[in-house]
Amino acid sequence: MERYYRRYLNEAQVRPTAPVLLELANEVDLSPALMARVILDQFLKDTDGEMPPKAVLNSMLKEPSLIPDQTLANNVYQCTINDCCYGPLVDCIKHAVGQEHEVLLRDKLMERNLSFLDENQLRTKGYDKTPDIILEVPIAVEGHIIHWIESKASFGDDHSHRTYLNEQFWSYWNRFGPGLVIYWYGFIEELDCQRDRGILLKDGFPTDVVTLGHATQQEQTPESQKKDKE
Repeated sequence: MERYYRRYLNEAQVRPTAPVLLELANEVDLSPALMARVILDQFLKDTDGEMPPKAVLNSMLKEPSLIPDQTLANNVYQCTINDCCYGPLVDCIKHAVGQEHEVLLRDKLMERNLSFLDENQLRTKGYDKTPDIILEVPIAVEGHIIHWIESKASFGDDHSHRTYLNEQFWSYWNRFGPGLVIYWYGFIEELDCQRDRGILLKDGFPTDVVTLGHATQQEQTPESQKKDKE
């Protein structure tokens, strides 16, 4: 990456108003936001003589006006707004879409009068790593008991799902029991293979939700229901 940095310096000196970093990223088939991060990291190393703190680097990528070199700031900004897959702008969009689907999930639960605690409420109770929803009264979906629900505003591919399993879902299962993961944009069907172990996948809010009270009522015989009325 050192040679890319030197090339940027040379070309930016000759063409100070040109989107040099964006052109360089496209030329070498690299994410523009990643190219901006690499070059900014090298710039800060040269300026301060040491590895820049991650927090400083991230803040400058999110707000390029903080970069002391105006030409580099303009180049970083150009890379950020022209990257559709990576970088702080994409992170903001993903976060907004994720929040939108979490609101949708809460609305679906309230429509069915299901009592729950959301992530913010759980954190106030001292939980550090929680799913989006904990059901105060478990439900059943397709014959499986559900204690928690995680909302994912993305497509569930093999790599992302395995990462989520290792970093999130199994820890939820260990702490709260079996749960449901909703991939709102679909998932690879073969990934829904952990149902017997307690993790169910769906691509939308389930329509066949059975509440504990409803299930208990269904299990009663006509004779027991008659006795209850008497």
